[in-house]
Amino acid sequence: MSTNNANKIKVLCVDDSALIRSVMTEIINSQPDMTVVGTAADPIVARELIKQTNPDVLTLDVEMPRMDGLEFLEKLMRLRPMPVVMVSSLTERGSEIALRALELGAIDFVTKPRLGVRDGLLNYTELIAGKIRTASCARLLAARGGAAAKPQGEVAQEALLRSPLLSTEKLIIIGASTGGTEAIREVLQPLPPDCPAVLIAQHMPAGFTKSFAQRLDGLCRITVKEAEHGERVLPGYAYIAPGAYHLSLARSGANYVAHLDQEPPVNRHRPSIDVLFDSAARHAGKNAIGMILTGMGKDGAEGLLRMKKAGAHTLAQDEASCVVFGMPKEAIALGAADEVAPLSEMSRRVLAHLRTFGARTNRV
Repeated sequence: MSTNNANKIKVLCVDDSALIRSVMTEIINSQPDMTVVGTAADPIVARELIKQTNPDVLTLDVEMPRMDGLEFLEKLMRLRPMPVVMVSSLTERGSEIALRALELGAIDFVTKPRLGVRDGLLNYTELIAGKIRTASCARLLAARGGAAAKPQGEVAQEALLRSPLLSTEKLIIIGASTGGTEAIREVLQPLPPDCPAVLIAQHMPAGFTKSFAQRLDGLCRITVKEAEHGERVLPGYAYIAPGAYHLSLARSGANYVAHLDQEPPVNRHRPSIDVLFDSAARHAGKNAIGMILTGMGKDGAEGLLRMKKAGAHTLAQDEASCVVFGMPKEAIALGAADEVAPLSEMSRRVLAHLRTFGARTNRV
């Protein structure tokens, strides 16, 4: 049964390549629930088409004539906020630009194939359509301040930051998807240099996690890096699952170590949050703190429940502060979350739990 045009997701495609515009139109119009209402070769034309067509979602190229895609995105989010999916090349510079776009308020990004653009993009049909659907129902949060912004609630955390953490056995385990790059930044920035090790599974393709880790490393008190297979997991470090690899927690004698593999995707994802959470339940148990952040789908929900049953303290991001409430909602529905909190409270809650745990340990 066909979907009435009035109920379809209206998409405007902005790209200086006629081929990309044509293929994106073909992909989007092949979906029963979405339609292309216009295409533009540059942001100046796009600006007029937005007024005329009132799209639900914009797909936006990065490098274009007359106005750079990031410049246009920044103006758009200030003057006429709307869900945007960036179209980025898989290069080091492209990954940095894509991350900057997410910081400015884009919901997600699609990677252009390097060779065979038409066939490559057509192979991404389900991925592109899924990102557009997610963007169409995403919550547009207030404009983010970017790298220089202080996380909300930081002042309230200062008392927690002044005293040293008392447990090196603890681990913080985080899972996120759509909207997660900025959510993770807000969680990590307030953490003190002596905080327990942090392991992170963020749904992100290969080629982007290195730039993501480098960006966070420059903003945080702790050291942030891509996880490497077999390396020891140390306090004061955050380890991000590389794109296309599952990250698991493992043991080597008395030490925690990172384990990477390319086993099949779980819940259609690699890295999978459930894989990371399950390993934390097995190897860390009550010494872990589990946190599920914004994202579409249910990856991580059952894993968080297994962490809770293993004795971990668990948190889920609340609906109001999520770009997409899917994963936290699923976890909450399962009863997997000990606490449901806004993003601005996550770091404070984790630090408070760590202080309580440390004080309790010292009394024993």
